[in-house]
Amino acid sequence: MPRNLDLTALRSFVAVAESGGVTRAAGVLNLTQSAVSMQLKRLEESLDQKLLDRTARSISVTPAGEQLLGYARRLLAINDEVYSRLTATEYEGELRLGVPHDVIYPAIPNVLKRFAAEFPRMNVRLISAPTRKLLDMFSRGEVDLIVTTEEACGPGGKVMVELPLLWAGAKNGTAWRKSPLPVAFCSNCIFRSGVLRALNANGNEWYMAVESEMDNAVEAAVSADLAVHVALKGSLPTHTEVIDHGGILPPLKTQNINLYVQEPDDHPSEVMADILAHAYATPSLKPQLVKA
Repeated sequence: MPRNLDLTALRSFVAVAESGGVTRAAGVLNLTQSAVSMQLKRLEESLDQKLLDRTARSISVTPAGEQLLGYARRLLAINDEVYSRLTATEYEGELRLGVPHDVIYPAIPNVLKRFAAEFPRMNVRLISAPTRKLLDMFSRGEVDLIVTTEEACGPGGKVMVELPLLWAGAKNGTAWRKSPLPVAFCSNCIFRSGVLRALNANGNEWYMAVESEMDNAVEAAVSADLAVHVALKGSLPTHTEVIDHGGILPPLKTQNINLYVQEPDDHPSEVMADILAHAYATPSLKPQLVKA
């Protein structure tokens, strides 16, 4: 049957070993000398080892005590870290994070989980909105951090990763073969104008088959093979695939996933920024192709 070490007794043992005496250790621990001596006695009895040599004027650590001392310090450090993390009140309140709908998965769930482990008393308010709206909110101070999808990176921003923009259609779909090409976009999609310019420059006739303010409406139409859309590599909506069009559709520019932080010196914001940068710099980038 497993036996447990007494952390209180270990703390007294470490204090005595480091201060060289029970009296000084009792002062450090704010305990009586008799209480410290009793804890040491119980610890030696539980381990059946002599941990301290009391024959000299100052107490010294025995070989067995030296071996225990390293373990004791590590155990106490872990104990103190856990207690501090779960009871600390210096980081409370709310952190406001804005992320466009199309790059929430697969990164953000793990980002939120990691941040919650670091700051269990802080609430993260996730705001899903198009990049243009998030930039406006950021400029007004309404969000603490935002992730954006842009061709370039604005002042104060940081490029986390550069990804190709790909044509996306329904699995085994044929909408991409039609002429004119049916396309689907949100009215405020930041990719929209650039993609339509690319189609015009390439000589592709097209029409707006679905136009909505809601991302899920566009995704539903594309999944039903009513239109095609575009997506960043690694973030295709469910039930869609990358279209291998063999040059029928124009190539698209690469896009940045950028990060803007309102107060980079704020510790929770700094930690969130680090977690985001790591998550988006190593995305899953293995799309399946719809063969021509």
